Amino acid sequence: MGRKKKQQQKQPEVNTTAGGENQRDLFKTFRYFTRRENWDEFFTTRGGGDYFEWYAEWPQLQSLITTQLLSPSSFLPEIAGEAPPAVQAAELAILVPGCGNSKLSEHLYDAGFTDITNVDFSKVVIADMLRRNVRERPTMKWRVMDMTRIEFGDKTLDAIVDKGGLDALMVPDPGYELGSLYLSEVKRLLKDGGKYICLTLAESRVSALLFSMFRFGWKTSLYTIPKEPSSKNLEPQTFMVVVEKDTCASVYEISAVDKYSVESHGNQARELYEALEREQKVRSECSSGSNKLYSIKELSLGAKGNLKEFEPDRMIKLILGEPGVFHFYIGVLVDAQQDSGSNFSDYFAVYLVPNILVDVWLFSSEEGQKIILADSDTARLLIIFLNYSNSGASMDYIQSDLTPLVKQLAPRLCDDTYEIPFMTSSEGIDQRVVVHEVTSALTGTIVVEDVTYHNRDENRELEDMVFRRLSFHRSPSVVQSEALLTQVQTPSKTMQKGKQKKSGSKSHKASSNEQKVDHNVLARMNNNALITGLMLISTHLKGFSCTRPMVETVVIGLGAGMLAMFMKNWIPNLNIEVIEIDQVVVDVAKEHFGFKEDEQLQVRIADGIEFVREKADSEAARKLDILIVDADSPYKSSPLSCPSEDFVEESFLQNSKNSLSEEGLFVINVVSRSSPTKVAVRSSLKKVFGKGVLYLQLDDDDDEVIFALKNDSAITEDDLSKACDKLERSLELVNHNWTKSVITASKSIRPLR
Repeated sequence: MGRKKKQQQKQPEVNTTAGGENQRDLFKTFRYFTRRENWDEFFTTRGGGDYFEWYAEWPQLQSLITTQLLSPSSFLPEIAGEAPPAVQAAELAILVPGCGNSKLSEHLYDAGFTDITNVDFSKVVIADMLRRNVRERPTMKWRVMDMTRIEFGDKTLDAIVDKGGLDALMVPDPGYELGSLYLSEVKRLLKDGGKYICLTLAESRVSALLFSMFRFGWKTSLYTIPKEPSSKNLEPQTFMVVVEKDTCASVYEISAVDKYSVESHGNQARELYEALEREQKVRSECSSGSNKLYSIKELSLGAKGNLKEFEPDRMIKLILGEPGVFHFYIGVLVDAQQDSGSNFSDYFAVYLVPNILVDVWLFSSEEGQKIILADSDTARLLIIFLNYSNSGASMDYIQSDLTPLVKQLAPRLCDDTYEIPFMTSSEGIDQRVVVHEVTSALTGTIVVEDVTYHNRDENRELEDMVFRRLSFHRSPSVVQSEALLTQVQTPSKTMQKGKQKKSGSKSHKASSNEQKVDHNVLARMNNNALITGLMLISTHLKGFSCTRPMVETVVIGLGAGMLAMFMKNWIPNLNIEVIEIDQVVVDVAKEHFGFKEDEQLQVRIADGIEFVREKADSEAARKLDILIVDADSPYKSSPLSCPSEDFVEESFLQNSKNSLSEEGLFVINVVSRSSPTKVAVRSSLKKVFGKGVLYLQLDDDDDEVIFALKNDSAITEDDLSKACDKLERSLELVNHNWTKSVITASKSIRPLR
């Protein structure tokens, strides 16, 4: 959208005429421009007479921006009976950060806003723009300055107009820190009632930072910039976010002034809508009476009692630090049920929750927070929810930043020498390498990564073991699948194509090591538990004879396909159909986990709930011998991590039972930290399946596998003991290391009473 282009040197191609992919291309361009010398080269190449607009031209912006600038602040004191004084354009002190060679400030000046200061860290463009405007716009100022360290005094500006400046800072690696530094400067520079007008593509990391940084004490409005009539429908949509500075730390709902079309702008609009919905929820909770955030000052005045003493079951939501500075923190303080700290490992501790886990049930619900308190063995726990205002900082910095603040919340038993322990969620990972990342319209972001652990299992040598994991961003606390990678030697070619072997030369067969997924190992305990139950309980799986009738088996949820591949390899009389709703998940399993379909193992793209309902209703269809539900929950706020609540409703359980053959087996993997939730799930299963329900509790108390027979005759402890002995004898014929874990786990299966 530039004019008079002078492409004399090769630079990153700038394309803003398409949606999704080109939006990402634009942010790749921004990454190139995080270096000052690259900007200087860019502007030198283009020449002083040129100008460039990243997105949105003045005719599209004029009405919205000038209206905002000339509207009186809603936060300034009112005089009874008098209308607020009219805003004079020439009297407004305006800053345009990251001005580049855009004509935005020139248009503003010509519209009467003559007190404008433009800053950019490229001395080349500042010199060019000064020469271009010194005669026609003599009072407009130009300064070479880093927009993350602006050399102006506090509360000296009426407005800051930013066109793409924040977007340019928010590249993936240093973006959060640079963006936070810049927006902290915005907060510092604006007067009470001042406005920050940000023109942005509202990419997810940008909108998340904007919304969180201006949550307290700022009124936020969101506008859609109309497109040029000639523009293509797929051109990225430009948004205008306007935040107005309040005189107190109130929380306001974001005003979305007009609609923006998800259909027209795809992921760009969808991501913004989702970010807006999340932020509205947070703001609603912050502003409601039951979710009031207390400051340390309010707490020191006794707003929630005497904090020097323990108060059983006390929970206080609070904010540490000032919203107007670089780092501030939201948290919840929880006292244990006992009123003394003498029976705990620590009197007081801090638990840091990474931003990606903030919405997970374990951390966001009161029941989950009490579980964390109990696990920490601490008399008082302060749970801190990290957000985008501090996501760019290291854990060491956050700990040092928090320590003087949290000391004010310590109980009397903590003297001046007490060192407050800091904890955070950890998977015990030493190294992590992202192998593949893809976004699906159904599942969201899907990540494949190779990891090495430390001290994962004292009974296994893990020093040289590499595991490949599949995870979904929508379920950050759940690893969908995990596979052991083994080294496989493959021969290398000794000659290049088209070259003759020299006479008398020797051919040496070289080899190279490649990593391959081992489908004979189940790295996840829940998969091992599923196999154990199948072998022990199902009347169709007595022994491994291929002459037995094929057992119709359905697995809902593919993941990486590890369970299905293992079942095919080691239980040959299974006819397996996997129901998976997302083709992208299937593609990832095939490409990165070696999943393969054949006559014995097939995948059907379908909704699992609908598939079971249709199977139950059909009189002609063959009934299932085994039905396994091994799917995650897409809802972070649900107490069920696996499966989603739809799969434990009585209607689905009844359909599952009706879809089974007379001796059919229903298996479901249930993961939850909520005791009431697990009790409710068990109750529903017993109500539908009767007495023939068993379970295997894994070492991790929140994970269990439940087995239910359609034939609801009771299974006694003696029946299970005999079955375990029989299984152990049969597995003696199988010479593989997985049999030992199956035999051990089989002895832990119990009837569900």
